[in-house]
Amino acid sequence: MSAVLAPAPDDASTAGIRVLAAAPGQDGLLTPDALAFLGDLHRRFEPVRQARLAARRERQARFDAGELPDFRADTRAIRTGDWRVAPLPKALLDRRVEITGPVEPKMVVNALNSGANCYMADFEDSTSPTWANLIAGQQALREAVAGTLQPEVGGKRYVLKPFEQQAVLLVRPRGWHLDEKHVEVDGAPLSASLFDLALFAFHNAHALAARDRGPYFYLPKLQCMEEAQLWEDVLGHIERALGLPEGQMKVTVLIETLPAVFEMDEILHALRGRIAGLNCGRWDYVFSYIKTFRAHRDKVLPERGQVTMTQPFLRAYSELLVQTCHRRGAHAMGGMAAQIPIGGDSEANEAALAKVRADKLREVTAGHDGTWVAHPALVPLAREVFDSRMRGPHQQHVLREDVLIVRDDLIAPPLGSITRAGFDNNVEVSVRYIAAWLAGQGCVPIHHLMEDAATAEIARAQLWQWLKAGDLHLDDGTPIDWVLFERALLPLPARLREAGVPGADRIDEAIALLEDLVRADTLADFLTLPAYARID
Repeated sequence: MSAVLAPAPDDASTAGIRVLAAAPGQDGLLTPDALAFLGDLHRRFEPVRQARLAARRERQARFDAGELPDFRADTRAIRTGDWRVAPLPKALLDRRVEITGPVEPKMVVNALNSGANCYMADFEDSTSPTWANLIAGQQALREAVAGTLQPEVGGKRYVLKPFEQQAVLLVRPRGWHLDEKHVEVDGAPLSASLFDLALFAFHNAHALAARDRGPYFYLPKLQCMEEAQLWEDVLGHIERALGLPEGQMKVTVLIETLPAVFEMDEILHALRGRIAGLNCGRWDYVFSYIKTFRAHRDKVLPERGQVTMTQPFLRAYSELLVQTCHRRGAHAMGGMAAQIPIGGDSEANEAALAKVRADKLREVTAGHDGTWVAHPALVPLAREVFDSRMRGPHQQHVLREDVLIVRDDLIAPPLGSITRAGFDNNVEVSVRYIAAWLAGQGCVPIHHLMEDAATAEIARAQLWQWLKAGDLHLDDGTPIDWVLFERALLPLPARLREAGVPGADRIDEAIALLEDLVRADTLADFLTLPAYARID
């Protein structure tokens, strides 16, 4: 970390607030007023955040002891009640294609120019939260909102299209479980969620509101209605502090944890004055399934490639989300297909595009109101599929009254196998992603799939789960044991360095961290927690 940047001693509004790093452009972002704004939020809401995180740990302990997730008895009246969320703003009525990606300046321009309806600028799963990345990301979004963002990369200047032709901007902050270690308030780290969302709102809310563009956000990793209520309280306070109308800030919540799927009505209700929809965060959801059932031997999943959205437990999750959202007047957003275009191999590229097309057709047929892509080249394909089946701006009239989902539908593990290729791929993806993340890159193409923190979490969590089970075998009969794991690791350093993969100089560090995670007695909540200590 760089030198401590302490507020001026006579500025009482920033007393107790310290910035523990330096990066180009931060002085224009972390002004005394902005720091005071962040400090006030921390002091108001940090005790509640810590209480919510403690409740997560307590519930996971019950799951480890054998309890199963289920719909709550104490909130039955919310689930059976006749209520709807607030009407959607015009800018969020049609969200049939959304593109997601990190907050790197070139990506911001390309995503806003992509032809997608919306762009989710991601401070979470696809951004490695180095201090330099966070400051550059906030600055890029601020310039994008102002219309002045013009990054030059490799001798080429990237310029935004006119505002009316740009995708609608939504920002995803990091989750409640993460700290921002570079900013302390009264000796404690600031919530990463508050840093990302509140700093963006402080600098951009009025400009966006003046254009009827929000600000709009995606909220990640929620596990229960109480965590949604915390966001409601935070957002309401920000609106009042910034002089915005009540409900001006709209949100979409990602349903990407297993506990949250049992509280979708409750989450919508807690945020009913500002929520625009729920999203199937499928990869984090699979990871959450593994983590929730880490102590349940009967819930071991097959290799990731076999855990697709056509599996019964994932299809149930998707269809219940559509039914719940449409009953309440909210959008039901589909998820991300991990495939990306493959250059130089037309046959492989067409096979990848066929998988994306089939996935998007499944979503629109199920009643989803929109979907995600990770690459601008996939925007036309996704749009073509949704245009062919969704004639209006959304499908909220599709109520899916045929869907009758009970608890066991949502928790029954799929049948499948573990191949040697699947095992080795989990090892390689884990190492390559961790190395890239440590080097400051949070979104990495690996074997023609776009891997981010969510998919890497599946890979390393499955390795822990398979190896801890003690009696699993590959489909060819080979025992899944530490010898198999070490053999998969052995050739990686030389091969990956020779290939020049992102983060090649941190391969050894990534392997050491993966070994720590996989050999630990308890499955770590997130690989990004120990990894965060290793980045600036």
